[in-house]
Amino acid sequence: MNAENVNYLISKVKSLNGEVKIVPATKTRSAEEINELLSFGITAMGENRVQELLSKYEQLKLPEIHFIGALQTNKVKYIVDKVCMIQSLDRLELAKEIEKRSAKIGKIMDVLIEVNYGEEERKSGIKPNELFTFARELTKFPHLRIKGLMTVLPINAPDEMYSGMKELFDRLKDIVPTAEYLSMGMSDDYEKAIAYGANMIRPGTALFGERNYASQGDNANE
Repeated sequence: MNAENVNYLISKVKSLNGEVKIVPATKTRSAEEINELLSFGITAMGENRVQELLSKYEQLKLPEIHFIGALQTNKVKYIVDKVCMIQSLDRLELAKEIEKRSAKIGKIMDVLIEVNYGEEERKSGIKPNELFTFARELTKFPHLRIKGLMTVLPINAPDEMYSGMKELFDRLKDIVPTAEYLSMGMSDDYEKAIAYGANMIRPGTALFGERNYASQGDNANE
């Protein structure tokens, strides 16, 4: 890990909005690398893949583990006791499974609703025009607590998409009192995201350096 990069990002974020929560995207990073974040005052992390999370979970020292990747219903049981937040809730079937598994262990799971604002075919997330109907359905589940919205905007997304997400977030807060986070912005766009109201960002390469994606798939949510 490059300490200069980490310090720069932290300093930049504080200068933009000191209340923004940094949840580093840690896909492909070792537990040792991730644990180094603590020395910089970063206490949260975001994992994209269930198997990868399980492979390094026992070595992790950060108190907050968020799941930020696409989540299959049959994988929920493996992480429900290990994460403090699921940021990628995008369908009722998944909500029912999280509710079921959380109820079994007596846990209320914090969740973010993932919005596919650009309605891109290859990305997960609920369509903007379906958000509020979906959110109202989620309020019926006693073991889910809606904490806000998450999105992965298209590369070089226009400003209107960022402001549009902020508008959705503000409207959500009117109907869901527990909503407090707009998780938007990654390594390439966190500054713009913060300017448009994001209070949670998910940088990866800006902290750790470049990844080798040859065998890792795409870099969504990072």
